[in-house]
Amino acid sequence: MRTLREAKVGERISVLKITGEGPVKRRIMDMGITKGVEVFVRKVAPLGDPVEVTVRGYELSLRKADAQMVVIE
Repeated sequence: MRTLREAKVGERISVLKITGEGPVKRRIMDMGITKGVEVFVRKVAPLGDPVEVTVRGYELSLRKADAQMVVIE
């Protein structure tokens, strides 16, 4: 099971599900990351935090902890 945190720069991936619960999961979904959406990994900071992605036509930066909750295929 791969997560968004493990995705490589330049990769185009699809979201399978979001783990976690409560307000953190809700916040990730509110940012547009939902099941089935395509995500393009733009940049990963030198220490891996944050991960910059393009989702639904806009750029988004995610912390490692949040990216770990997004399961991809």
